[in-house]
Amino acid sequence: MNIIKLFLFLTVSIILSNQQVFAQQTKTSFDVVGNCGMCKKRIEKAATEAGAKTADWSIETRKLTIEFDSSKVSLDKIKQQIASVGHDTEEFRASDEVYEKLHECCMYERWDSTATDHEGHDHDDHEGHDHDDHEGHDHAEATASGDGGHDHDHDHEVTGVIVNESERGDLTPITGVNVYWVGKEKKKTTSNENGVFKIMHEKGLRYLVFSHASMSPDTVEVKNLHEVLMISAKNNVLGEVVVSRRKKSNYISSLSPNRVEILTAKELFKAACCDLSESFETNASVDVVSSDAVTGSKQIQMLGLSGIYTQLTVENLPGPRGFASPLGLNSIAGTWIESINISKGIGSVANGFENMAGQINVELKKPHNSEKVFFNAYANNMGRTDINLNLAQKISHNWSVGLLLHDNFMYNKEMNFSDNGFRDIPVGNTFSGVNRWHYENGKGVIAQFGVKYLLDDRIGGQIGFDENTDKYTTNSYGLGFRNERVEGFAKIGYVFPTNKHRSLGLQLSASNFTQESFFGLNSYDNEQTSAYANLLFQDIIGSVAHKYKVGTSFQFDKYDENLARVSDYNYDVARNEAVSGVFAEYTYSPAENFDAVLGLRQDYNNLYGWFTTPRAVIRYQPFSSTTLRVSSGRGQRTANIFAENLGIFASSRSISNLSALASGENAYGLAPEVSWNTGFTVDQQFQLFGRESGVSVELFHNNFQNQVVIDFENPREVSFYNLDGKSYSNSLQAEFRFMPAQHFEARMAYRLLDVKTDFESGQLSKPMIAKHRGFTNLAYNLHSGWSFDYTLNIVGEKRLPSTASNPQAYQLSEYSKPYVTMNAQVSKTFGKNKNFDVYLGGENLTNYFQKDPILAFDDPFGSFFDTNMLWGPLTGRMFYTGIRYHIK
Repeated sequence: MNIIKLFLFLTVSIILSNQQVFAQQTKTSFDVVGNCGMCKKRIEKAATEAGAKTADWSIETRKLTIEFDSSKVSLDKIKQQIASVGHDTEEFRASDEVYEKLHECCMYERWDSTATDHEGHDHDDHEGHDHDDHEGHDHAEATASGDGGHDHDHDHEVTGVIVNESERGDLTPITGVNVYWVGKEKKKTTSNENGVFKIMHEKGLRYLVFSHASMSPDTVEVKNLHEVLMISAKNNVLGEVVVSRRKKSNYISSLSPNRVEILTAKELFKAACCDLSESFETNASVDVVSSDAVTGSKQIQMLGLSGIYTQLTVENLPGPRGFASPLGLNSIAGTWIESINISKGIGSVANGFENMAGQINVELKKPHNSEKVFFNAYANNMGRTDINLNLAQKISHNWSVGLLLHDNFMYNKEMNFSDNGFRDIPVGNTFSGVNRWHYENGKGVIAQFGVKYLLDDRIGGQIGFDENTDKYTTNSYGLGFRNERVEGFAKIGYVFPTNKHRSLGLQLSASNFTQESFFGLNSYDNEQTSAYANLLFQDIIGSVAHKYKVGTSFQFDKYDENLARVSDYNYDVARNEAVSGVFAEYTYSPAENFDAVLGLRQDYNNLYGWFTTPRAVIRYQPFSSTTLRVSSGRGQRTANIFAENLGIFASSRSISNLSALASGENAYGLAPEVSWNTGFTVDQQFQLFGRESGVSVELFHNNFQNQVVIDFENPREVSFYNLDGKSYSNSLQAEFRFMPAQHFEARMAYRLLDVKTDFESGQLSKPMIAKHRGFTNLAYNLHSGWSFDYTLNIVGEKRLPSTASNPQAYQLSEYSKPYVTMNAQVSKTFGKNKNFDVYLGGENLTNYFQKDPILAFDDPFGSFFDTNMLWGPLTGRMFYTGIRYHIK
């Protein structure tokens, strides 16, 4: 209660603080989206017509700096005027009708619906749309000096726009201008109806000639060949202006209160990225590891904690969770993904109470702004093929529809790197699809809804296993599972026309997941039916310095699971869990360089009663290049101990307290897991080699008040029990990003983890967690269409659960060996429209794999068989190839 009182006191104090101070501010700057010099003219003109005394919009930073008299005109009125001419601001989104009439050169990448929160989400809700222009794009470099940052010695296509500037400063496109390189008149091109031209550059060429019937020809030295050029004609004088910026594939939003790392689709293309579990290969923050040596299931690890403590959402709706979580990463295809937003530490109370280590939010491609057709085909030398097809169509002014399809085949039944007679990866087929619809009426209403489907059917175990004759016998060891998931979802939002800061949103989803599986003589079946609803309202108090959101949510899960061993035991238990709650979040933003977010949830769980979730985040920028953040908050979740640890069934371990788990009240007779997470991060930007660089340092501490401990320290059994003592994780990560040369990006990171738990046998480091990890990613991209990517991972030793009581032949060392893996990919873009890609790559090029992933593999029905001791790569060197094709 003291925490609640303190929160309420701080909230009331800030709301009643001197708002008049900010009302008198007459100079400010804010984000306005645009591309070019034509945009600059349009934006500045709209601002001054709305009442601004001065207006200066920067092409490089996308920031508009204005001076105005706040007693005569409001800042919102100026922003509304800018949106009315076609340019989005953080609070006001230009109508689609006006945007679509902009010049071809001005068609900027939109912030989409989240820019004005039509769906009821605040623009700081980590939806994957960055509102800090420094982060999303590179600055234009050395436009006038032509210094060493620009390479003129390779062939590629140069794009530009030719406009006429009137005496009043208006810009209009010039059609039919002849453009050619000096000495290459026969290879000339002409500007189209929008004044846009494209011309191939050849080695050594630096001067473009422009000629037109209505003006004298002129020659312009092109000092930057890798940016869109604007050629302005005024009194027959031509000049070059750089107007475009390149979007980074991986960046950190400096304006979001929470530290959000955004991986774009461009980043995902650095690797094969067939599904979500493979989407983090070029990222230092998230580890993806195999859960065991036979099921093929993977889990993410963040801040040294298992993925069950990271909230996985898809467009801020619940992702695969509960029983679906072990194999859920395989259900989302990489080619469906528009962006992935990684937020470490505690998150917004509006997104729920289960976040304990961070949130990973996946934004899928939207039908109204993605490619009409996208096709991907992938194959590797291990017998895997993937086929992806994305379709999108705008069927009317208001409606768009999309279809996302993914099919994965694994057919190499004899792949066995460790030569132990077991298939390294189960064979079979995974099919998934999404049908989604988008509606927007231009009057504040926006809606998205659709259905998702997954069918995953696989067989594994010993190479000679035949399901028809060997299932549930000791003839040969086998395992198999058939997972089916159906989900319906909807997101409906309304932005009040008279107050763009005020919005109402409703999120809905319902799903059914079933699993039928067997592991040798064990069978495990489960079913989960879930429903989710989240209603959110947001507005401001007086000015945008004071924002708030309030809402209510409901989560219902019906669980039914059956575990049986042929000659041993049977567990058949069902439970219903319903959690309803209310939440409030207040954001104090007196200036661009400061945010304080205070959030509070109050929920009721029908199994565990009332609980409170307070959370707080502070962002401060003492300098424009330095961002500091502090966060702290509480998280709570209910463990699904069997589904989250499928590997225990693929072993001879007994569950020591199964009868107590079966007869206990609530969920397995165990208390909910509760932890506090506190974090501090620093992001520093600077110039190195004349290019933008940065250093980031993160420190997070997670302290469990209660945890469901999974105890593997006795090699003959596994135990589940509530924490009695301490359990914590400390995570320190430092990352360095820089560009050693033009087109060449480098990221290097080091991470230190200290994760310990009090087991029944005493305090020990968490097993299977590497204390040290090093990471390097190099990316080199050429305008000729070639891309080269390389990733290096150095993984330190991990503590292994004790096997000291096993016979000598089945004992392992106390610690694993450190190892190194390397991945690389090269791709080439072809076609006049640059819409056809061919890629070739390799993973684990060091060919390092664990030689003993299965204990007692020679006696799978004996007392010492165990597949849970997997600490390193299960498979060795792998090569792949594929193609991508799209139609915009």
